Amino acid sequence: MKIKITFAYLVIIVNSALASSLFPTSLTTPLPEDALLNFTGLGVKYGHKVEEHSVVTEDGYILLVFRIPGKRKTPVMLMHGTGDSSDSYIIRGNRSLAISLANQDYDVWAVNGRGNRYSRRHVRLNPDKNSAFWDFSFHERGYYDLAATIDYILQITGETGVISVGHSQGTTNNFVLLSSRPEYNDKVKLCIALAPVAFLDNLVLPISLLAAFGPTIDGLLSPLQLNEIGGYRGIERSLFKFFCNQGIISYVVCVIIGIFPGQGYDAKRLEPSFLPVALGHVPAGDSKKGLLHHNQAVLSKRFAPYDYGPVKNKKLYGHTVPPEYNLSQATAKIALIVGKNDHLSRVRDVEKLKMHLPNVVKYHVMQENEWNHLDFVWGNDMPETLFPVIFPLFEKYS
Repeated sequence: MKIKITFAYLVIIVNSALASSLFPTSLTTPLPEDALLNFTGLGVKYGHKVEEHSVVTEDGYILLVFRIPGKRKTPVMLMHGTGDSSDSYIIRGNRSLAISLANQDYDVWAVNGRGNRYSRRHVRLNPDKNSAFWDFSFHERGYYDLAATIDYILQITGETGVISVGHSQGTTNNFVLLSSRPEYNDKVKLCIALAPVAFLDNLVLPISLLAAFGPTIDGLLSPLQLNEIGGYRGIERSLFKFFCNQGIISYVVCVIIGIFPGQGYDAKRLEPSFLPVALGHVPAGDSKKGLLHHNQAVLSKRFAPYDYGPVKNKKLYGHTVPPEYNLSQATAKIALIVGKNDHLSRVRDVEKLKMHLPNVVKYHVMQENEWNHLDFVWGNDMPETLFPVIFPLFEKYS
């Protein structure tokens, strides 16, 4: 999910000390129906047929991709952020992006990156037994997962290109793909980047402070050999559900104090009644390596592949320091949509990204001063605020 470093490192500490049996589900307040339904169930509830497709990547990961078929020719591909899943695009029901696109007869494909609740499968590796399964970061999600999914979508539909929508790390994945495998620029008619994340030079407290201590924290916790972070059926989510599903007090603690400092304060768009729905879907699972890769971007002020240290870097990249992604090769049409109050996708960082991209067809800062990182997928007024900005792009480039 988008609660990157703050929540993730807390999760690591808690996961090492507690067992899920300490917080049985019976102690929590029952979750609403939309918290309990998966993507397929939510799609059906809100009036649409949902197909489930398995996509196998070059390196053997099996991704579950949900499709809501539509008559419009150009497929729309949705990619989620860190520790998140396709569910974030649909849990607002009729006000969500997935359902709103489906209601306008777009062919919607919602991707699940390797390691999340829907994509914990591999042709050889067991995520519960083989640590090698978790040896990935946002690089592999872009280089392999998006590439395989785009090829699969075009094969099934017979179309020549997709509109790719990403949120948070979902945008990072797109930038990795388009700069590292430039042939895919011809397969992407438009990339819509919601809360773009590439450069992380201007983060604010508390994330900037936690990032500064990230390597130290990782070193202290490395003996625990934790590879999966925020697993959907792990202790992290059990704790999250227990502490954050106890009424208005827990809303204040979990959202106002726990989440908003890392995302930007906007209680208007993330109201207390929605929190129990979100609790049914996040966190959805990710790799520790992925979080460390983002941490490296913060400290180095560079957008580059994973830094393994001089010796391994020399072997893998031919340099002692990983070369930066060549964003000039990302020639596909790209729209950058950013919020003034986003604590992760900072306006100054997105402006820096814009300077590196050769074909930005739209750059938009959301008008509402409170607009934060989560509002792009969870905001309760997206049809009135976000969709008027991005839906003309779907029309123009589909």
